[in-house]
Amino acid sequence: MGLIGSAIGAAGSIFGGISASKAMKKIQRNVEAQRQKNQNWYDRRYNEDYTQRADAQRILTQTEESIKNRNKQAAGIQAVMGGTDESLAAAKEANSKALADATSQIAAHADERKDNIEATYMQNDNAFVEQLNQLEKGKAEAIAGAVQGVTSAASKMPF
Repeated sequence: MGLIGSAIGAAGSIFGGISASKAMKKIQRNVEAQRQKNQNWYDRRYNEDYTQRADAQRILTQTEESIKNRNKQAAGIQAVMGGTDESLAAAKEANSKALADATSQIAAHADERKDNIEATYMQNDNAFVEQLNQLEKGKAEAIAGAVQGVTSAASKMPF
């Protein structure tokens, strides 16, 4: 009877180790899939053209519209009041500077956004790597437990 019990114990340990290993492999595939989704998100978002976003386009359109109106107003004032070509050129230059400033602010926001995307990606990736490390540790513990169970069962076998 002791031999049968020991054999069942050894088989149970082996089966338990195999089951744990299968479960951990499934979890590992899930974590790796999430990690790939994180990578895809990062690649898509980090490489987006920020100037094509709706908010950036709205700012550029509003700035350009404002510049057109101010240029028309400056030309009208010159025609009516007899301003100089230099004053009209100065007004147009100031308006061009306003557009350059708006574009520069958009570029600064784009850089800040990229930094935030990168930080989020790194935080998520580090969490996935930690999960994978814990799975590897769990696999090693499951193997050690199975070996220990087989060894314990074998030691109880009457010879």
